[in-house]
Amino acid sequence: MNRQENSIFVEEARITARQTFAGGQHTMRLAAPKCAAKAEPGSFIHLRCEELLAMRRPISIMRANSDEGWIEILFKELGKGTRLLAQRQVGESLSLMGPIGNPFVLSEKRKRPLLIGGGVGIPPMVYLAESIYTGKFSFQPLVLMGSEIPFPFEVTQSKLAVSGVDKSCSATMPLLEEWDIPARLASNAGFDGCFEGFITDLARCYLRSLSPSEQQEVELFSCGPHPMLSAVAALAKEFDLPCQLSLEEYMACAVGGCAGCVVKVKTAEGEVMKRVCVDGPVFRAEELSF
Repeated sequence: MNRQENSIFVEEARITARQTFAGGQHTMRLAAPKCAAKAEPGSFIHLRCEELLAMRRPISIMRANSDEGWIEILFKELGKGTRLLAQRQVGESLSLMGPIGNPFVLSEKRKRPLLIGGGVGIPPMVYLAESIYTGKFSFQPLVLMGSEIPFPFEVTQSKLAVSGVDKSCSATMPLLEEWDIPARLASNAGFDGCFEGFITDLARCYLRSLSPSEQQEVELFSCGPHPMLSAVAALAKEFDLPCQLSLEEYMACAVGGCAGCVVKVKTAEGEVMKRVCVDGPVFRAEELSF
C-alpha cells in the first residue's frame, strides 16, 4: 500500500495571506492543519480553484508548519483554473485535498544535497531546504533555482560563498539566506546577479569544483519542466551521482483512480506504467525514460 493512502485529507483551507509577483505568479498561505501535519518535501495538494470549477488543480507545497497548521503554495497563471485561483482573496476558503504523493528522501551518507528547481518547480526545493534547516542531521546543501521570468521573491545578494561559482553570480532568495543555506539563481533573461545560462550548467560548475571524495557526498534533487529534468538526469549520470526527480503531470483525480497521469518507469521486470500522483511524484532518475 502506498505510504500516503491513509493520510490524505479533504479540508476547507482558509487563505490567510497572499502575494503577487511579476509574470502572473502568486503565493498563498492556507490554514490547513490536517494537511500541514502530514506534509513532507515533495508532497502536493489537489485544490479546487473556484466552486463552480469542478476539476481540481495539483499544486506543490512550498512550505508547511505543523505546529501553526498552515501550508504555503506558489502557482503561476497558466489556464482557467489558476486564473480563477489568482482572484481569490484573504479570508476566503478553498477545498483542499492533501498531502498527496511520496516525498524526497535525504540520505545521511550524502552530506551535500544539491537542490535544483526550475520555474514552478522551485517550491519543492524550498520545502526540502527548510527540512534540512530544521532537521536533526548535518548537511551542506546548495540550492539552485532557474527562471526565464522574474523570480517570485525579492532577490537579494548572498553573503554565502559557493564553490565553483563566480562572485558576480550572487543573487539568492532571502529566505534561504536567513536559513544560512547557500543558493544561486540562473536565467537566460539577463537578470542582475544571476548566472547567465542553463541551471544545469551552473550545477556543473559547482560539481567540477569539488574533489572526487566531495562529489561522492552529493545527491541531486530536482523539480521543474521535463526538458530541465532530463538535463538534470543526464548531469547525474555524467558525474555518477544518485538523483531524485519530482515530475509534473496533468491529473484528474490525484489519488490513483483515473490513471490519467501515468509514466513509463523501468523496473527489474521491464518497463511498467506508474501513476505520478500516488506512485510519485518523486522517482529516481535512473527509473525514468525521457
